[in-house]
Amino acid sequence: MVTTSTAPKIWTRDTGLVEKRDVFAAMRRGFRGRCPRCGEGKLFRAFLKTADNCSVCGLDVTPHRADDLPAYLVIVIVGHIVVPTILWIETNYTTPVWISFAAYLPFTFVASLALLQPVKGAVVGLQWALRMHGFDENPTDGIPPV
Repeated sequence: MVTTSTAPKIWTRDTGLVEKRDVFAAMRRGFRGRCPRCGEGKLFRAFLKTADNCSVCGLDVTPHRADDLPAYLVIVIVGHIVVPTILWIETNYTTPVWISFAAYLPFTFVASLALLQPVKGAVVGLQWALRMHGFDENPTDGIPPV
């Protein structure tokens, strides 16, 4: 049986003071593959595997939940670049199908791979800045880890 604390919270000046987190700075640091807090330590230990802790400031990055959002964002970004370009080229020029496939598919593939890690870093930075998914100093009791 789980018991919850019913003690009232007393708000003081000290309980209201929390670390200020700049959303855009954290996303920019994550986009560069750096720790969203200090901007010095590496965020990734492999292509899409985040490091457990920052080597400089010790920030625990394990609670992040980027899931599929980076992939969806990359699809949207690359799609908004590739589709208008293809439509413009195909309406103004007549190219053989094999040339079209030889040009569009590799560009789409390389652009998607190139953006996947930076976008995931930006999402992790956004989650840290907004104190989402365990990045809060005082996580809620009773919620099991995922």
